[in-house]
Amino acid sequence: MPNNDTSEQPMLRVLVVDDNTDIAEALSALLELQGFEVRVAHSGEVGVEVASEFKPRLIFMDLGLPGMSGYQAARQIRESAPDWPLKLVALTGYGESVVQKKVVAAGFDTFLLKPAGMAQIQEILDTI
Repeated sequence: MPNNDTSEQPMLRVLVVDDNTDIAEALSALLELQGFEVRVAHSGEVGVEVASEFKPRLIFMDLGLPGMSGYQAARQIRESAPDWPLKLVALTGYGESVVQKKVVAAGFDTFLLKPAGMAQIQEILDTI
């Protein structure tokens, strides 16, 4: 007989990539409180590595990362698994239309301006 207990369903996996430790840890804690399985990376290179192993359904990624930028990391993640059902959300302090175009070109689905409010984050979560 199948077990219909929803507590045994896998948790949604979320990856937070931000070089600002405080922001990454705060967002991670917020997501964990809502029941998500969360991993954190503090560079683009590590974000790509964690994404390939962890296979998150959602990634919040800062654009201004040291070394490999968020743009480069997003492209690499998308290219490595084009059929992966993933929502990529850019986190940025810049809202100019040029940034918006670059975000889409890099493979992001949407972006949030920093600091993102809980209502904005919840809207993203509700689309998953």
